[in-house]
Order: sequence, then C-alpha cells, then structure tokens
Amino acid sequence: MPEGNTSVGEDVQRRRTPRSPHNAESTRQSATARKHGWLSRLRSYLIFDPLIWLYTVVLGTICIPVSYFGDRARIMHGFARFWTKLIMKTIASPVMVSGLEKIDTTKPYVYAANHGSALDIPVLFANLPFQFRIVFKKELLSYPMVGWYLKSSRQVCIDQQNPSRSTTDIRSAVKSLKAGMPLVIFPEGGRTPDGELKPFLPGAFFLALKAQVDVVPVALIGTFETLPMNTFHIKSRPLEMRVGEPIPTAGLSTRDLEALSAKVHQAMEELYYRGSPHPMSS
Repeated sequence: MPEGNTSVGEDVQRRRTPRSPHNAESTRQSATARKHGWLSRLRSYLIFDPLIWLYTVVLGTICIPVSYFGDRARIMHGFARFWTKLIMKTIASPVMVSGLEKIDTTKPYVYAANHGSALDIPVLFANLPFQFRIVFKKELLSYPMVGWYLKSSRQVCIDQQNPSRSTTDIRSAVKSLKAGMPLVIFPEGGRTPDGELKPFLPGAFFLALKAQVDVVPVALIGTFETLPMNTFHIKSRPLEMRVGEPIPTAGLSTRDLEALSAKVHQAMEELYYRGSPHPMSS
C-alpha cells in the first residue's frame, strides 16, 4: 500500500467519535498531520500534482480539435472520463461503489452528491457509467482548460451572485433532463470546510421539480480526507461512493422545495454516516 494509506473503515471510526462544531476542524488537522508526513507531501507536490496538470493540459489540448468531429458532447464526456480515471489511478485511491446496481441508470435522475473535495467531480466522472451534466459555480470558468471544458460541453453554470444570469442554462438543463440527460448537483452549495455534511440549499432541487425527475442521493466517502480545501496535498487512500434509493418528485411543485430538500438530506445523512452515530451528537 502507498505510504500514508488509510482505509474507508477508519472513516467510520472517525465518525463514531462525538465532536463539537468548534473543535472538528482542529481535530481533523491534528489527525491528518499525524498520518501524513513529509514523504506524503513530497509525493503529492512533486509527483501527483504535476502529473494531474500534465494530464489536464495534454488531454485538454487534444480534446479541443477532436471534439469538432462527431457528437461533441459525447466525445468531451469520454475525454473527461478518461482524464478522471487517469487521475484516480495516479493518486492510488481506488473507489468502492455500492448501490448503483439497484437503480435504473438509463433514467434521467438528478444525482445529489455531498461536496467535500475537488476530487468529487473526478470520482463521479470515473464511476458513473453514463453521460451526464453537472451544475457548477461560475467561478470555475476561470480555471485553465477546466473552464473551457465546462463551457464547451454544455454543463450547467450557476452564477450564485446573480442567479438571473443563469436563466438560459437552467432552461437548457430542464430541457435536457426531460430529454433523458442525467444531472449531477452539489446541494450544499460548496465544499465542506470540516468534513461534515452541511445543510442543503433548497433551490438546488428546482431543476428536479421542474423536470419531474427523481433525485438520487450519492455519498462520497473519504474525498475530504484525501484532499480538503486550501491544500494541494493529496493523500492516497481508498474511497467510497454510496448510491441511495431514488426519491420521487412526481406531483410536487416548487412549494415543496423545502420538504424535498429535507428528505434528500436525511437520506444523504443515512448514507454518509452509515454504520455509526451522527458525529455531531453528544
């Protein structure tokens, strides 16, 4: 196993320890410092990070001309899937997937995933075996290559500072959902700073209600510990992607946004903290 490797089981043990909101982050930082020393940092800074940028530049450059020959969206999704699989192989972080076999992956669900890390999108692209669109924040458009890909592949851009500017993308997303294209959203609205599941933004489920498609909760386990916010230090470790049961929206309207959000959040909690008490309980 790579240096500094930990198991998914240790994530469950971590969640069994009651913590308060005030000391969760300091506890996590202390545990990380003990488990991942300078060898892990050097491996990340000198090998993992440069290789990821190399993959991004090379595949992004190739993808630009190739995408004009044939089904552009399908070709670009194929490149993204290959890019993310390459990343996950490079950082030696295998993903165990559970629950996907219980749903009909040919249906256009809205997949609601928790957001703990910049690695969440690679994990989803590498392990969801179908083409889909993602909802992303406008700020990502400024990232080299990544921003171009998001814009060119018809992903759904949301301007959180000025939602009215996102009207065209929202209408397009509803139309593509109704036409059979699945959608991935991060209802927390951003990455968690401490590894705990955060409240959902009810508006995140607007698209699911407008298109009248079911919502599937997806819990990503271990991505926060692998690459939390404000660092380029990637730790090699096993990860998990837990897929829950579809939550129906048939017959619901925008008046039911709060209730739907609460129901999905509860299902996500059961997946994310499965096998252990809620870590914030005391």
